[in-house]
Amino acid sequence: MKVAVVRFPGSNCDQDALWSLRNDVGVPAEYVWHEATSLDGFGAVFLPGGFSYGDYLRCGAMAARAPIMAEVARFAREGRPVIGVCNGFQVLCEAGLLEGALLQNASEKFVHADVHLLPVNRVSFWTQGVTGIVRCPVAHGEGRYVCDHDTLERLQDEDRIAFRYVGPDGQASASANPNGSTDDIAGVLNATGNVLGLMPHPERATRPLLGSSDGLKVLGALQAAVGVGA
Repeated sequence: MKVAVVRFPGSNCDQDALWSLRNDVGVPAEYVWHEATSLDGFGAVFLPGGFSYGDYLRCGAMAARAPIMAEVARFAREGRPVIGVCNGFQVLCEAGLLEGALLQNASEKFVHADVHLLPVNRVSFWTQGVTGIVRCPVAHGEGRYVCDHDTLERLQDEDRIAFRYVGPDGQASASANPNGSTDDIAGVLNATGNVLGLMPHPERATRPLLGSSDGLKVLGALQAAVGVGA
């Protein structure tokens, strides 16, 4: 089995994802074009960041309606692992596979920095192996996660907040939240825990040379999904 890295016109982080999955996570991975209609042979899906086409309308709004997304939705309904990073997170929300939305950063400025993440959910496919504080980079202008009050209560009650922004000491603060996200949310899960949307980039934190290898704590889950090391 392989990991499908979906490519949309205009995306640029798909190359980062494919390289890190193959060379650092150690799982087979291949590109899947946005017009494809099948994910046969794949054990997991990675929706990368990087300005998919149509972002001038609303981030991820048009990409969410690409032909491959119907197959991604089927994949997700079957309980199979799907991760969307940065623009991929926006696409998952626009496709209705995750609740909430991503809006312009509260600062109205593009932010590019290392951030620290506190794993909140500890039992999902994506988070059960994550320990300690996770250090990953962010790079976005519209990464402020928002949802209404009822949705936030549901995410909290159902343990679907995957990660929150914190400082290096694990404490929440306004300065640790890079974009003003509601409840310091950096990543959320769907109801069954197999779909993760994450604004920071774990695929850019997969070896010390990049400044952190903490992304492996999250992406290492893919080894089980594709049978590596089984």
